[in-house]
Amino acid sequence: MVVIIDPQNAGISGNMLLGSFIDLGADYKEISHVIDHVTLPFGGVNSKIEKINSYGIEAVYVNIKEKKNSASISYNELINKINNLNKHDLLKEEVIEKSKNVFKRIAISESKIHGKSLDKVHFHEVGAADAVADVFGCVYSYYQLKFNNEKVIGLPIALGGGTINSLHGRIPVPAPATLDILKNVECFGGPIQDELATPTGSAIFVELCDEFHQFQPNMKVKSIGYGCGSKNLGFPNILRILKGSPNLNLEKVDVIETNVDHLDGEVLGYLFEKLISIGASDVTITPTIMKKNRPGHIIKVISRSEKTDDIILTIYEETGTLGIRVNKQTHKGIIKREIITVDIDLRKYLNTTDKCKIRFKIGAMGDKIISQRREYEDIKKLAQDYELTLKRAGEIAENEFREFMKVKKLS
Repeated sequence: MVVIIDPQNAGISGNMLLGSFIDLGADYKEISHVIDHVTLPFGGVNSKIEKINSYGIEAVYVNIKEKKNSASISYNELINKINNLNKHDLLKEEVIEKSKNVFKRIAISESKIHGKSLDKVHFHEVGAADAVADVFGCVYSYYQLKFNNEKVIGLPIALGGGTINSLHGRIPVPAPATLDILKNVECFGGPIQDELATPTGSAIFVELCDEFHQFQPNMKVKSIGYGCGSKNLGFPNILRILKGSPNLNLEKVDVIETNVDHLDGEVLGYLFEKLISIGASDVTITPTIMKKNRPGHIIKVISRSEKTDDIILTIYEETGTLGIRVNKQTHKGIIKREIITVDIDLRKYLNTTDKCKIRFKIGAMGDKIISQRREYEDIKKLAQDYELTLKRAGEIAENEFREFMKVKKLS
């Protein structure tokens, strides 16, 4: 399964995330018990949920109010209070640690913005009790729904725009801390002059997501949860979380390229074999025309990240190239793959009682086979053993594969 957190419409906040989790099936009674317990050292909160129709979309709104106004609190003081929480049957260690990670993300960003060390950081806009409720509520829901066992993907965040007033005066939107938290995460300004992405919501988002994509991946959506914010934006103020099954597995790979115009065929052939032997997933060498109309080659290698450094070093050593391009962490879509062995009775085709086995590489999306390729070495052996053309050996194998799949489908 795969989980998609989608803040493209109206940004992200802690209570919007929490509302989405509850709409997806997280148990609010358990969540409220956890929230009441963890916020007690911070003055406590009152919380309730309700269904709100936000410009045509029904969503869960989680209204969390502090029982008393929180003063600013240092990061160290906040963590000490969390560490000293009394035991609670619902509050597991993994929830506590991941929640602390969220606050650490906020504190690190605040320390960079204000030029202070972590032990000097104070939370101002991040009110203690309500922020603790949002963070622990979301993290508890994440584990309750077992999203820790799924791949969680985040889509681009709508940030809003303009300026807002803070304790430090007027600041731009997104707030400096929010912007730092979301470094390397795709975001976009607008669609209105208001703050749409909060530091707390952004930190929870970054902590819970495994990957960030520009678009929703190819998947079958099974369920959707909508969480609602408190502002009237003039359009649906909602965040949604989707859960479904992916049609494609996504694998992170590095793509390594260089252009050469001084190597002969023997060196290129040797390099090809050496790159494969040290762990390259794929190697292609493409003829091209380079500067001054000189013929050359583009060497492209697909590699898992842990092999990239060895591959780059090998290319430098073997080619003497002066520059290598590396596109790291490119997503490679992988369909479900399987090797099927087909037993072939050759009496149907040849004057023999022999049987042989031909392997096929199968590619499937869901239950649908979209490609099958016979194993070349098996076809070659069949052709050589019975003095057939390679074409004829392939026709026999393809025919038997079709018959095999008919029987398999019926079973």
